[in-house]
Amino acid sequence: MIIDCHGHYTTAPRELQAYRQRQIDSLKDPSASCQAESLEISDDQIRESLESAQLKFQRERGTDLTIFSPRAVGMGHHIGNATTSLQWSRICNNLIHRVCSLYPENFVGACQLPQSPGVPPENCIPELERCVSELGFVGCNLNPDPSGGHWSDPPLTDRWWYPLYEKMVELNVPAMVHVSGSCNPNFHATGAHYLNADTTAFMQFLASDLFKDIPQLKFVIPHGGGAVPYHWGRYRGIAQDLKRTSLQELLLHNVYFDTCVYHQPGMEVLLKVIPIDNILFASEMIGAVKSIDPETGHYFDDTKRYIDSVSWLRDEDRCKIYEGNARKVYSHLR
Repeated sequence: MIIDCHGHYTTAPRELQAYRQRQIDSLKDPSASCQAESLEISDDQIRESLESAQLKFQRERGTDLTIFSPRAVGMGHHIGNATTSLQWSRICNNLIHRVCSLYPENFVGACQLPQSPGVPPENCIPELERCVSELGFVGCNLNPDPSGGHWSDPPLTDRWWYPLYEKMVELNVPAMVHVSGSCNPNFHATGAHYLNADTTAFMQFLASDLFKDIPQLKFVIPHGGGAVPYHWGRYRGIAQDLKRTSLQELLLHNVYFDTCVYHQPGMEVLLKVIPIDNILFASEMIGAVKSIDPETGHYFDDTKRYIDSVSWLRDEDRCKIYEGNARKVYSHLR
């Protein structure tokens, strides 16, 4: 089996975004109504949104199961307040549950958390519990910067986050560290903000004792780990200068990387630098880059092609990347 640990519902029926716009409009005009019941999406609309998109590419590329979550850039934690975020998160998570119920062999859920700037992360615990215990989700997406590019909350290693982490451990689910959209004009969302956040999270983990405090906590850093694999020597040196233990001992029992890297040389750097036991297959299709690479004639996000083309990768290592490591990290996978 080939498990893609990183997929978003980027092709959801347009009614979802129309609902979101009504919700945003109601923040300016309290008299405007925006009830969850006003969102009507049929099963046929869901099927139509997937059959010519994610399901089509699954079949063409030879992948089997996608860990599926709401559209990352659409989480919009910086919009409104905690109530806004909870309403929106429940709507999006319920839609993911419907997808997984319609296609249980193709998708399994990971939830959007109802984060909001300045609001303690423990506020997210009830929705996390609902999604795991009632909807059968296997993980969550955790935004390290709910402010949308201004980084106003404490770092991920601050005890401010610990109640949520303890609940994750209790429920035995990992988090993918994934920001949402950027409202800071300095940071393009998918080209800068996403990769900045991946790299920042790793550095925060390196400089902390988080995993001594909560040793069973698991994180997936997406997009190939941002700048981390390319600058692995820098981080080894920083850890040494800070009198930390090796990166293997310090982080790699808890931190994993996905393969959302969209060219062959980059993929090979990831596979050479990061231990195979810490790499999970992922494509993020259909996501940040939707086009075809004119140099290869294939989609940029067809990441399986890159891995399959690495001649020196052993078959047992491919099995770990494609399935074994995902099952280790996302232990609720059936």
